Amino acid sequence: MSTAKDYVGSGPPTYDAEPTALPPADPDDLADLVADTVLDGARYGVWALRAASVRGDSARYRGEPRRDSFLTARFGAGEQALILVAMATGARATPGAHRAAAEVCRWIGRAVGRSHVRLAEDMRAARRGDLKSGLHRLTDRSLGRLRASAAEQGLEPEEYAATLRCLLLPADPACRTRVFFGVGAGGLFRLRGGVWRDIEPQVGEVAGEPVVGFGSLPAETPEGDRLTMDLGITTPPNPYDPDPGPPREPFRFRASVARPGDTLLMCTDGLAEPLRGEPELSAYLTGRWSGPTPPGLAAFLADTQVRVKGYADDRTAAAVWEA
Repeated sequence: MSTAKDYVGSGPPTYDAEPTALPPADPDDLADLVADTVLDGARYGVWALRAASVRGDSARYRGEPRRDSFLTARFGAGEQALILVAMATGARATPGAHRAAAEVCRWIGRAVGRSHVRLAEDMRAARRGDLKSGLHRLTDRSLGRLRASAAEQGLEPEEYAATLRCLLLPADPACRTRVFFGVGAGGLFRLRGGVWRDIEPQVGEVAGEPVVGFGSLPAETPEGDRLTMDLGITTPPNPYDPDPGPPREPFRFRASVARPGDTLLMCTDGLAEPLRGEPELSAYLTGRWSGPTPPGLAAFLADTQVRVKGYADDRTAAAVWEA
């Protein structure tokens, strides 16, 4: 394992490495406060989870709340249980960004929790088509709730909006299926054999290497993974969102089979951008996360907040180590 670092790249970032200013507090609404940093983790069957959300350097300096939110939840018991990891980022430069992110995480958590028995069955049976269509509907309904909440507050939809990214992980050790779904920017990466691979298609990408699942390209990789992305697909109206409004961002979906030794990383844009833009960061995390066992919570937090000059947004990351 490589030595822990505070930052990588050409030089130290502009801001301090530790929190500076606290966000303002309303004495009549203290439940609205957001902690600077949150951590979570779990181990079920053949996988172990580490998750963290950290306020960005610029928000720490300016005394702004963390716009990222995440939720980890277990639905069901024993080997029939299903674990959801959801993360969201509120729209930049909007006063209720942190509330929108937390709200959409709660809505998707409620939707998945109510459907967890069927979802877990579909994962064990590898019914990818059913999973994709079902999760698309649940995501649309959750985002519809967010738009309805914006209307209730007298806000435009873009003033109370958030990205949403989720992982579904079965507790059943015999099921190696891992499902990612969501809407909006962020990252999905896999560390396999000491090499990182960006496994999320980029909207509008038409040059370079083919992106599996984009347009008319094959939907299966040589490794047997399946990656699909819906672009502009109209879904039936639902009671929470009677007015579909303008075109929205595409729904992203991936169901793949994990291999022993894999590390799967889902993250918000605050970590995805430096991972794509600073090779030294991906090399550093390769050294830290290629061992036979996952790091402890404190070590995982230290790794996820290794700083890079020019990248100062909130970071939320969930990584799954396969035994």
